Amino acid sequence: MWLIYKKELLELVRDRKTVFFMIALPVLIFPIIFGGMIYVTNEVQSEAQTKTLRFAISGEQYGRDLAAQLTDVETLELISLSEDISDEENAKKAVKDGLVDFIVQIPSNYGNDVINSGQIVLKIVLNDAQVNRAQSRVRDITDVIEETNQRAAFASLGVNEDIQKALINPILVEKVNVADDREQAGSVIGGFVPYMVFILCLSGAMLPAADIGAGEKERGTLETLLLSPIDRVQIVLAKFLTIATAGATTALITITSFAAWGLGAASMADINILTEFMAAIDWVDFVLIFLMLVPVVATFAAVLLALSIYARSFKEAQGYMNPMMIFVIIPVVIALIPGIELKGVWAWIPLTNVALAIKELIKGTMDYVQLVAIFGSSVILAGALLAFCVYWFNQEKVLFR
Repeated sequence: MWLIYKKELLELVRDRKTVFFMIALPVLIFPIIFGGMIYVTNEVQSEAQTKTLRFAISGEQYGRDLAAQLTDVETLELISLSEDISDEENAKKAVKDGLVDFIVQIPSNYGNDVINSGQIVLKIVLNDAQVNRAQSRVRDITDVIEETNQRAAFASLGVNEDIQKALINPILVEKVNVADDREQAGSVIGGFVPYMVFILCLSGAMLPAADIGAGEKERGTLETLLLSPIDRVQIVLAKFLTIATAGATTALITITSFAAWGLGAASMADINILTEFMAAIDWVDFVLIFLMLVPVVATFAAVLLALSIYARSFKEAQGYMNPMMIFVIIPVVIALIPGIELKGVWAWIPLTNVALAIKELIKGTMDYVQLVAIFGSSVILAGALLAFCVYWFNQEKVLFR
């Protein structure tokens, strides 16, 4: 068995395309892609904040101070329109036609005397599907005016500062969070890591799996292997271990690469949150997170090997394997549903229990007793799938279909 395993690994390493997908993509291309996405997102947000927007005002005569403050903003340009933009439909049409980016409609009861004017409804007509932060820019100005008017109204009524606070917020809810920084950060990051690990394990194992089974059929080397004095169970186990090794290697290299790039970027950008979060995770939890790859790759390797053995050609095998991506995402999505925890029946559902366990390990709230259920269910599933592979491999009609 180990001789075949060594042979398969050597063939795997000699295949430049496979090595590229296993090493080059995780180390260089994936971090560049995700880093580029983050960079572009930040640039878009920054541009949305600084971009000069054209706007028009309806009811300027009711709020000349507000209009003056809006005009004084460097990134806002006042445009005069011939249409009657006090009508909401005309205002919507002007924005849709691109005449202006947004329109501010000032009501007739606008004024600085809160007691007499009552509540003021200031309307902003804009295309909210565009990233331009128009509403937040207007809100920055109105917040200052609102606070000034409130203080003036309270002063005229003779209300002291403590009573003012009580009137504005009669009931103040103060949150006392028992979760530490690691648990809070882990609740967010912990949902992303299983998704990445599952996809990488599967993608890293798919190419070797298609080549080990269906590829050997096309090359005509499968018959030679079957004529050797080696039990077919050992042949299946060797191929199974090769696929599992490829999937685990890809996932490990990618996670290590992301961690290295992330810590490097955090140190250069002086981001202490990420480094403190990584330092808070115990080495035992790190080891257990990596051990969670064992049930994942075992399940994937067994399924992929069965599909590869059944397929007539390399192309057909890839056609069978590609839809598996959908089935990989489902367990991760289930693990992200609020209220689903690593308890009871969920601890025995394969893949979902691993996703939940990784999340709990990152958060630092893992119940280590549940590891029995996780590895137990995974061993049962992987063993059953592996037994099916052996059965499949012993069927001549399947091997030479």
